[in-house]
Amino acid sequence: MKAAVVFASTTGNTEALANAVAEGAKAAGKDVSLSSTDGVNAQDVLAADEIFLGSPAMGSEQLEDTMEDFFSSIEGSLSGKKVGLFGSYDWGEGQWLSDWADRVTAAGATLIGDTLKAHLAPEAADIEAAKALGAR
Repeated sequence: MKAAVVFASTTGNTEALANAVAEGAKAAGKDVSLSSTDGVNAQDVLAADEIFLGSPAMGSEQLEDTMEDFFSSIEGSLSGKKVGLFGSYDWGEGQWLSDWADRVTAAGATLIGDTLKAHLAPEAADIEAAKALGAR
């Protein structure tokens, strides 16, 4: 099974979660690709059996710009795909992740587990939850 983990990170918090998701997926025997939104190939991501996407909350609880651009480029091709979402935030309640999950399901994809959000730097429990998300 192939899993693609794609993330945007401005402070390293979402990248830490992405690394943990990839680690959990590898431990579960999945063939994993891990990349930031810079230079990622959309067709390679869409060819994966599972897609894990991570973004920090920006502005008024929005996706980081490069993730918004990448996600918008694949959003119309997600029907029938399995997608996991994760990210980090500083303020608010995590509405950006709920809105993102709504977009994923509206596109016809199935969410892998619950969305995962970490307040600021991920703590040990957040890292373990990210590993578990990747292993699902």
